[in-house]
Amino acid sequence: MAGQAAPQTDTPIRILGRNNSFNVRKVLWVCDELGIDYLREDYGRGFRACTEPEFLALNPVAQVPVVIDGEAIMRESNSIIRYLAAKAGNEDLYPSDLVKRQQIEQWMDWIAYDLTHALRGAFLGGVLREAPWDNEWFIEQGRKDLIHDMRIVEAHLGANGPYVTGDTFTLADIPMGLVVNRWFKVEGFDKPETPNLAAYYELLSERPAYLAHGRNGLP
Repeated sequence: MAGQAAPQTDTPIRILGRNNSFNVRKVLWVCDELGIDYLREDYGRGFRACTEPEFLALNPVAQVPVVIDGEAIMRESNSIIRYLAAKAGNEDLYPSDLVKRQQIEQWMDWIAYDLTHALRGAFLGGVLREAPWDNEWFIEQGRKDLIHDMRIVEAHLGANGPYVTGDTFTLADIPMGLVVNRWFKVEGFDKPETPNLAAYYELLSERPAYLAHGRNGLP
């Protein structure tokens, strides 16, 4: 059927990054959805530093994840999962039709550039108390922005769901699924009722790969 993963090679890809990283979890989730074999090595907070020369030679930005597939060395999680889905030829996750693909990518980009910024204040500042996001102005602004953005997603799912781009689970649901998990996990401020997001959360939870890497007890 359409959307099945293409046969994979015998050589596993390498994933550099700790498995509790928000962005590494996107890659792990997609690998499980597609049946991609991988070997993972811990880098990042609490593990080997991303500033080690060996890592910087692979990614000068010094962030996880890095994925190595043969001679290809990749960084930026959304770019990586697009590559993996396209290579697998999965027409459900990442269709070849350019209009459908654009609809997926516009949500992925908005999450990366807008929603993720709000989460830095609400989560990295408000929960983890990480500098430079741990000042009260940034925390409060992050919470306000997060509520604003999640109201947009709530309305969109109510009108166009059950998934981000309609009836089919796609790559857009990977970063969104991790954001929604964090939305329901983060506490410490008043959040509006979001029944459509709650229904979406439960729908994603029917997927074993989401339970392994998204709704797995981590925020």
